[in-house]
Amino acid sequence: MKFLTLIFMCCFTVSQAQKIPADTSFSIYSTYIKEKKKRPYITIAYPLKMGNFKVKRNIVYVKYPTGNLLLDVIYPKKSKKSTPAVLFVFGGGWRSGNRAQNIPLAQKMAQNGYVAITTDYRLSTHAQFPAAVYDLKNTVRWIKANAAEFNIDTNKITVAGFSAGGQLAALIGTTNHDPQFENEKINNHSSNVQAVIDIDGILAFDHPESAEVSTDPNRKSVAAIWLGADLKENPRLWHNASPLNHAGQNSVPILFINSSTARFHAGRDDLIAKIKPFGIYSEVHTLPDTPHPFWLFNPWFEEVSKIMIKFLDQQFKD
Repeated sequence: MKFLTLIFMCCFTVSQAQKIPADTSFSIYSTYIKEKKKRPYITIAYPLKMGNFKVKRNIVYVKYPTGNLLLDVIYPKKSKKSTPAVLFVFGGGWRSGNRAQNIPLAQKMAQNGYVAITTDYRLSTHAQFPAAVYDLKNTVRWIKANAAEFNIDTNKITVAGFSAGGQLAALIGTTNHDPQFENEKINNHSSNVQAVIDIDGILAFDHPESAEVSTDPNRKSVAAIWLGADLKENPRLWHNASPLNHAGQNSVPILFINSSTARFHAGRDDLIAKIKPFGIYSEVHTLPDTPHPFWLFNPWFEEVSKIMIKFLDQQFKD
């Protein structure tokens, strides 16, 4: 268990930190210590040592001067037909975190008949918006190019994100067919996805419900660092990075799973209102008395996985 825990905390390899040191300000363990003071009953949801799944690790999907970006694939041991895929996007304020954070949930997906992919993307320590969007769309392209190896149904791809990753997942799912986010392609496959799971990721940066603007004039917010400008300096940039402002007829079905902290779903209800006239499905679950990020800990881990699997089954299984 000690070795497994080390892998979980530190990720499977150095990956994108090869040339630029990684920001480690967000970690599961430090968050656990902080939240345990308020909720002494919580425990970390660790990965399984083994299960009804296989794992292929440390696959390089793109190379940059700042370092290679890697991904891991966790997939069912046996699959008789093409399988839907779920791309996991970790959180950490667009500047910290790593792809190993969501291995436990990825294992759950694989055990329930889904191929799960956990991926790197460039953080604000390496590149600013929209680089991360390009990376995630390229991960989708990689999934489609390698679908045969893992028996993936390329018409059934979901992107699931957490906190900052949830914002990115929602942006991926609201920009299908949008040429402005189609740069730096690694192949000619489409980057379109068919569903989104947004877990406590904001939908709008410049919004009455948002808290992404720093109240300290001497300190930039993590959003401003990632976007490369404060709201007053470049409001159009903040507008363009907000999934709410792209939502429309090309959006995909979306599941929201939220904590009890309202600011982490800023713009959610407005986005739902924008896609509803097009008959696009949405679903909301707000878990009471939950911290951010609740999905990493028991007693909420199992509930989150069940909600995700039910949504995926509803969207993709006959």
